[in-house]
Amino acid sequence: MTTLLINGKEHPIDAEDDMPLLWAIRDLAGYTGTKYGCGIGLCGACSVLLDGKQTFSCVTPVSAAKGKAITTIEGLATEKGLHPLQQAWVEQDVPQCGYCQSGQIIAAAALLKQNPHPSDEEIRAKMGNLCRCGTYQQIFAAVKRAAEIQGAQS
Repeated sequence: MTTLLINGKEHPIDAEDDMPLLWAIRDLAGYTGTKYGCGIGLCGACSVLLDGKQTFSCVTPVSAAKGKAITTIEGLATEKGLHPLQQAWVEQDVPQCGYCQSGQIIAAAALLKQNPHPSDEEIRAKMGNLCRCGTYQQIFAAVKRAAEIQGAQS
């Protein structure tokens, strides 16, 4: 038994230390916004923030998350409303099938935390999650828009 801090709340988890964090988040804590994609840490659908850094939860053991803050897609919005990235995703009409979107938004959150005003080149270089529908131009535009929204809110 261990406790994981997910989206600001402590969750007692009955899991082996080597269980992939993805399954602890989805199956044991009930946060199903984090998706299973490839299972080998390549596609990014399983992305979460671990102490603010993008982490592929499908290849990260539960033991690596102990004592760290885990943020899933469900943890980005606040009582005040959508996170600027979620707002920009809607404005830019990004999703097509939508499967990769939670991981894309998490990757973008990590990028904007590291660099609140990235250039177009930096966005293209840092947004490495896969989108099977190919909505990369909309994704890049939404990241740029979210940076504008965050700048206006500060």
